[in-house]
Amino acid sequence: MILVTGATGFLGSVLTRNLIEQGESVRTLKRSNSKIPEFLQNKKNVEWVEGDINDLFSLEAALEGITQVYHTAANISFQPKDKANMLRTNVEGTTNLVNLCLEKSHIRMLHVSSVAALGKAKAGQLIDENTFWDDANQASAYALSKHLSEMEVWRGIAEGLDALIVNPSIIIGKECGWKGSGSLFSTVDRGLSRYPLGSCGLVTVTDVAMAMIQLMKSSMSAERFVLNGENWLYKDLFQEIARQFGIKGPQKEVKEWQLLLAANVLQWVGRISGKTFGLTKETARSASKISEFSTEKIRKTIDFQFSPIRQSIAEICQSLK
Repeated sequence: MILVTGATGFLGSVLTRNLIEQGESVRTLKRSNSKIPEFLQNKKNVEWVEGDINDLFSLEAALEGITQVYHTAANISFQPKDKANMLRTNVEGTTNLVNLCLEKSHIRMLHVSSVAALGKAKAGQLIDENTFWDDANQASAYALSKHLSEMEVWRGIAEGLDALIVNPSIIIGKECGWKGSGSLFSTVDRGLSRYPLGSCGLVTVTDVAMAMIQLMKSSMSAERFVLNGENWLYKDLFQEIARQFGIKGPQKEVKEWQLLLAANVLQWVGRISGKTFGLTKETARSASKISEFSTEKIRKTIDFQFSPIRQSIAEICQSLK
């Protein structure tokens, strides 16, 4: 039997749907206050159990009779106030899962990390699985939490855990709605006059789920794989989203110092009003940075082909409209 953590989340829910469509029996771990996605309600071959990766007793119970674990559960935030909770969920929760899988010895694990846990490439080079992590002092709290989480999996592998790691870039899909990566679409939909100078990697949620399933079925272990469909400049991304929505896209650039200034102002406003804003110092720096990723390893290893991102953007915009 298969256990999926984070099955009520964006990636976890799509992964669970794909697994049951392939005839697999899946146990899904959910918090008591989490809502089951509509497309997973009343489905056969899915057993929903309440628990938390930070609750050892419920986690151990969920692992009874399990032979494979897909670990997708994670807290994603770029708000400074969420750092402690993010480290607790992402790092301590992964530690708990790794330790219990080691105890049971027969469980194979696939851990979802992030390209945020990779290092920075030298000028003119693409970021890949071997790019050395060397920016802990400048990394976002989210990036640090994913790096430390991944280190726990590598520690488990050194102690005998049968595990693989995937490092997806920004995951997009219509199932996300307006939240998470869907905020890229909502930002444009509300009207965006300027674009940042950086770039990002994009990959569809279906591709990530299918790659994970193929990797889990392989005989490989102690490896990690970058999952990235294409590299996009934010300028091109926002203009393409606007084109699909049938609205005017951003025409002027915004420099990093301007974004940081705006982030400081919003932080001050947030302290007074109690509101949170998507633009923070971390997101400002990230949006101004050129980040391009190589997927040569997974393409060669399992001959995986990624979906065209432009087509996915069109499908997402049509769904949101």
